[in-house]
Amino acid sequence: MTSVNPNEAARHLALLRTMLRIRRFEEVAETAQRAGEIPGTLHLSIGQEGVAAGICSALEQTDFITSTHRGHGHSIAKGAPLTAMMAELFGRTAGSCHGKGGSMHVADFAVGMLGANGVVGGGIGIAVGAAQGLRVRGSNAVVASFFGDGAANRGPFLEALNWAAIFKLPVLFVCEDNGFAAFTRTAYLTSGKGPAARAEALGITSATVDGNDVIAVADLAATFVEHLRRGEGPRFIHALTYRLRGHTIADKGTYRDAAEHARREAFDPILLLLRHLTDAGLASEAQSLAVEVDAEIGEALSVARASPFPKPEQALIDVQDAGAPA
Repeated sequence: MTSVNPNEAARHLALLRTMLRIRRFEEVAETAQRAGEIPGTLHLSIGQEGVAAGICSALEQTDFITSTHRGHGHSIAKGAPLTAMMAELFGRTAGSCHGKGGSMHVADFAVGMLGANGVVGGGIGIAVGAAQGLRVRGSNAVVASFFGDGAANRGPFLEALNWAAIFKLPVLFVCEDNGFAAFTRTAYLTSGKGPAARAEALGITSATVDGNDVIAVADLAATFVEHLRRGEGPRFIHALTYRLRGHTIADKGTYRDAAEHARREAFDPILLLLRHLTDAGLASEAQSLAVEVDAEIGEALSVARASPFPKPEQALIDVQDAGAPA
C-alpha cells in the first residue's frame, strides 16, 4: 500500500470527483441525446477528463478559461453547476445561457468560463484578449485557454501566442492533443515537432505532460500558474490524451481499429487514478464519491427535464443592439 498524506489524499480525491462528474455528465447526456431529449449533436470529452480536471484544479474562481467545441469537461472542472449545464444542453431556461447556447456555446461567466466555441481555435484569441484586459485592470487573475491539436495549424494560434509573448500576458495555453483533428490523425497534418515546439519558437516556456495522469497535469499546472501570477509571461502545456468517443456523437470512429481503442482504454485517466487511490487505501472513499456524483447527475437531469423551453419572445433578449448604422 502506498502512503499518502491527508492533504494529498484530499487533493487526489477532489481530482477524482471532478473527473467522475465530467464522465457521468457526458454519459447521461449521450443517452439523453440518443433518446431525442437533447437537440443537435454533442462533442464528448470522454477519455480526456484528466486534462480539464488537472488544469482547473490550479485555478481560482476569479480566474478565467476559454474552451472548444468539446467544452463540457472544461466548464464542469471550472465549477459550472451541473444543473445549469444539463439544462443548457436540453435547451431549457434553467440553463447557464437560458437554453440559447447549447453544447457548443455554453458559457458561465459567474465561474469564469468565457465560453465554448464552435470555431476551431476561436477561444485562443479570446483568452489573450481577456488576459490583456486583466493586465489593464491590474488584476493578478490568469486565463487558461483550452484547444485541440488541430487548432495549432490555424492562424489565430500563432497570432495569439505571439501577442501573449510580446506583452508577457498571464495566459496558460493548454493543447489537448488527442491525436485527431476531427476524423484525421494529426500526424498526417502537422509538420515539424508539434505545438509545443511552435510555442517555444516564440519564446514561451512549454512542457509536455501525460494528459491521462491527472496528478501530473495538476502539478504542472500549479507550477505554471504560479509563474503567471508572478508576471513571468505565458506558459504552454502540451497534454497528450485520447478521446474514447468519436469526433461527434454520430461518429463511430471507423478510422481507428478496435485494437488501438482497447489499448488506449487501459490508460483511461479515471481508471489510472482509481488504481492509485486503491493502492493508497482510499478505495472506499472513491466509491462513496461515485455514489454522490451519480446522485448529483440524477438531480441535474431532473431539473433539465422539468425546466421550460425559452419563449419565442425571449429570442433576442441576449443579443447586443449596437443601434442603427450612422
